[in-house]
Amino acid sequence: MSRKVFVAGVGMIPFKKPGTSDTYDVMGGNAIREALADAGIEYADVQQAYAGYVYGDSTCGQKALYRVGMTGIPIINVNNNCATGSSALFLARQAVQSGEVDCALAVGFEFMQPGALVSRWNDRAPAMERSHQLVRELVGATDLPPAILQFSGAGRAHMQKYGTKLETFAKIRAKASQHAARNPLALFRNVLSVQDVMEAPMLWDGVITRLMACPPTCGGAAAIIVSEAFARKRGLRTDVLIAGQSLTTDLPSTYDARDMIRVVGFDMTRTGAQKVYEQTGVGPDDIDVIELHDCFAQNELITYEGLGLCGEGEAEKLVNDGDNTYGGKWVVNPSGGLLSKGHPLGATGLAQCYELTHQLRHTAGDRQVKDAKVALAHNVGLGGACVTTLYQSA
Repeated sequence: MSRKVFVAGVGMIPFKKPGTSDTYDVMGGNAIREALADAGIEYADVQQAYAGYVYGDSTCGQKALYRVGMTGIPIINVNNNCATGSSALFLARQAVQSGEVDCALAVGFEFMQPGALVSRWNDRAPAMERSHQLVRELVGATDLPPAILQFSGAGRAHMQKYGTKLETFAKIRAKASQHAARNPLALFRNVLSVQDVMEAPMLWDGVITRLMACPPTCGGAAAIIVSEAFARKRGLRTDVLIAGQSLTTDLPSTYDARDMIRVVGFDMTRTGAQKVYEQTGVGPDDIDVIELHDCFAQNELITYEGLGLCGEGEAEKLVNDGDNTYGGKWVVNPSGGLLSKGHPLGATGLAQCYELTHQLRHTAGDRQVKDAKVALAHNVGLGGACVTTLYQSA
């Protein structure tokens, strides 16, 4: 990454439950306005835009952006499952880093329905048909929705292989609630105890309770990505650098290993993290704060190992030592993460960018990580895509 790329502005609206939010275009438009205002530029300064969403017709991005302006610029709509927001950011960063443009906008939004994720296309084979078949073989057919079955199956595999306790997942969920209590943009700000999580209705016997799963959420977030020359010319801030970034997809091992931990993206995570560490010369011990994809408490624990924060099978010790929160080695998901902040699919990756940008600016208020200088974001979508981004204060 020879050309320096900076986050000049970020915007995010409060995440809400389905049925209580504005429409997707209003949410997207409001997030864009906030990002433009934060950067101190006009929409006319943006040269390309990337709009991420999962559930919507073609050109929803245009509808959201047209609420802010109509300047004739390229607008590219992005859908990469739960990694959609970060995929839009990846493309915006790539456009600026390559020299194609000097100012790009990434926006993500989602208008979700209550309940578990389901496909809206019933007249064709699902994109994840191979994954679903393998999960049925490894876990056994159940009445659980696919996402719950996939991640709870991975959690069970970790429990069986390493002796991980259900209580450890509950500790991760309780930690998320403690962090979200400090975040005014989070969907759930009530603090949960480990006992609260353990006593919630069991979704799959002995493996996952309802509180260990993230809720369907509506919301929007955006970021303005600029070159150093553009920032200097306009007097924009250059205090948050995108130092490294990768987008990885599934490897043969996702299926061939017949391991539920790998089915949910472990090897994408590990490969993506290694690429970013090689790009930047930064390792896990150099990182201060992390926003990772905790769609389920089980996936947060597995991701600790995928990102190299600890060895395989050592994540339970990391949790018990308190190395995932304030006072430990890393603060993981200071925003409350997907579990408490919420998970509007298209917005999630850009909400991570919003949080980490404020952490590196030291403007995160009550949730500020002391002396934060290096931040890592991890956003994964099954099917599959994984975006890993390393930010540094500049």
